[in-house]
Amino acid sequence: MPTSHSRTGVASVCAAALTFSGLLVTGLFAAQPAAAADPAGFQNIRINEVTSSNNDTVELYNSGSTAVNISGWKMSDDAFSPQSFSPSAGSVPAGGFVTFNSPKGLGDSDKLVIYTADGTVVDRVEWATDGAKPAMARCGGDGTGAWVTATVAATFGAANAGGCPSSVPAASRVRINEVTSNGADTVELYNGGTSAVSIGSWKYVDGDTTHSPVSISSSSPSATSIPAGGYVTFSSGLGLGDNDSVFLLNSTGSTIDSVTWATDGAKPSDERCANGTGWFRTAVTATPGGANSCSGSGGGGGGQTGQLLGGGGALTSGCAPEAATGTGTTPAGTLAWPGGLDVTIADNVCAFTTSTGPEGRDISGLAFDPANPSVLWAAKNKNWLYKLVKSNGKWVPDATWSATGKQIRFAGGSGEPDAEGLTVGADGHLYVTSERDNTNNTAPKDTVMEFDPAATGSTLTPVHQWDMTAQFPQLDTGSKDDANLGFEGVGYVPDSWLTANGWLDPLTGAAYNPANYPLHGSGLYFAGLEWDGSLHVYGLNSDSSFTTFTTIATGKASVMDVTYDAATQRIVATCDNTCGETHTFLKVNAGGAIVPDVTYTNPAVMPADNLEGFAIAPASTCVNGFREAVWSDDGIYGFGSGSSSYGHALYSGTFPC
Repeated sequence: MPTSHSRTGVASVCAAALTFSGLLVTGLFAAQPAAAADPAGFQNIRINEVTSSNNDTVELYNSGSTAVNISGWKMSDDAFSPQSFSPSAGSVPAGGFVTFNSPKGLGDSDKLVIYTADGTVVDRVEWATDGAKPAMARCGGDGTGAWVTATVAATFGAANAGGCPSSVPAASRVRINEVTSNGADTVELYNGGTSAVSIGSWKYVDGDTTHSPVSISSSSPSATSIPAGGYVTFSSGLGLGDNDSVFLLNSTGSTIDSVTWATDGAKPSDERCANGTGWFRTAVTATPGGANSCSGSGGGGGGQTGQLLGGGGALTSGCAPEAATGTGTTPAGTLAWPGGLDVTIADNVCAFTTSTGPEGRDISGLAFDPANPSVLWAAKNKNWLYKLVKSNGKWVPDATWSATGKQIRFAGGSGEPDAEGLTVGADGHLYVTSERDNTNNTAPKDTVMEFDPAATGSTLTPVHQWDMTAQFPQLDTGSKDDANLGFEGVGYVPDSWLTANGWLDPLTGAAYNPANYPLHGSGLYFAGLEWDGSLHVYGLNSDSSFTTFTTIATGKASVMDVTYDAATQRIVATCDNTCGETHTFLKVNAGGAIVPDVTYTNPAVMPADNLEGFAIAPASTCVNGFREAVWSDDGIYGFGSGSSSYGHALYSGTFPC
């Protein structure tokens, strides 16, 4: 549940190269392509500096949060067809630079176009006579700044600040500010300077290299100048599509600004955030002719960063979302989300209000049913379980099980478990963690409860219950906040994975032998502690006793959910905004210990809320190399009041198979 605590000293978790079935994969997965054969994040590669002298050097900059492979990419100028080039490195690191020398030379008045190996236009710049001497550079921000002729020595391989003039010309303060390919094909220009700029002879062109530039005045005869701090809009006569670009040229043919986007990136629009200066991102609402809304979509990147889709419906009475708390920093070495960039709101508004929890503390633990992946189980903090099924693309309560969820109790039918974590055991039963009894919320009650989902009635009581409260005296201070930092997540991990990967039993110092623990079933349970981000490994015995095996450091400040993913052969420890909305995948290392392997962020379009639940669908559900991933918001806050995500608890995206 949301708290106001903060964490420090989060350990870094760096990516490693892993081998699966003989295939080498960098990090953990090959990320989703933005187009058929284009590498993920290609829109974040921007031409950052170019010179038509001194070996005709070109600099590329990566504005994204993960490296982009540029193998096989090509370039052209205004006289020759696309040619291969030899970059200083095969990929451009996040926030880094790669340089190369033009294979055919660049002229005093020329243009440069960069293509992916599949022929998609990535970026383009044009300059007039001597415009690229000593260099043409983006000034005011690598990757986003205005194109200006450098006045001092070029700065290839480094930030452009040293090569930029002290004052950017007024015309270079005009920026493409918003663009839509949603039927109207509208382009908005913004003047960030202090004086009006004449644009009567300016032109624009799209990403089709067979098209010639078109004058703005032919599309909008009244667009002759832009006042200081003002806007001009015009409709593209060239048409704008998916995976397209707009390039703005002044009267001499020099590039003023550009934007490139992927599929649906300009629907409803692609806009700069902050207005006039920031990176482009997909908007929830187009605002041509006015300040950009900058709400409901992710940031960071020069092109498409995904969309948050769905929502709708008015916020109903009895549902009171709460703002996120406890926001912390993202661990160093974290990689960008490897799945799809788009995310869908996946539930009906205010769908999980109950008699014990109408105020906004909502869904926490999530788990796909491995025997029936069309079922998603969910735990609500104040002692409720839901069986969810898909209906019209949304996860809704299964009316044949309970349209309003089933209430759970502790053993003996008493109390209100503060249900947080949820997993499905090999027997098909639900194993739920609780931090405390909400009827006495100042005292911890860190327990794991086993429920039979086939049991009848509207209230479920445990088949077995295991109480580990005594192991965590630091939580028993009389403070409800401390009591609220116990078991947040739990994941069932099969013995077969532990033995196949050579896990050393911490209790014996030898290879784990399940036969040594005859009452524990066929796997162990990994409970995540919010207090310090550790995992606690238990054998849950059929006589209601338990075996404590070890504690595992995840390298994270907190853990909010735990899952075992058979497809990647990893245990996943999830943290919410406390540690940057991240997921750490853990493996068994060569020494037989379970250790962090790689950490990923959420898709950029998602809100930074108390997203406490995370589940990945089994590989059996894969379509075109991807499967569903689902997140739950404990506070149903979304992007706040008035946003399309306000009052919703579930988000759906994709994850590699």
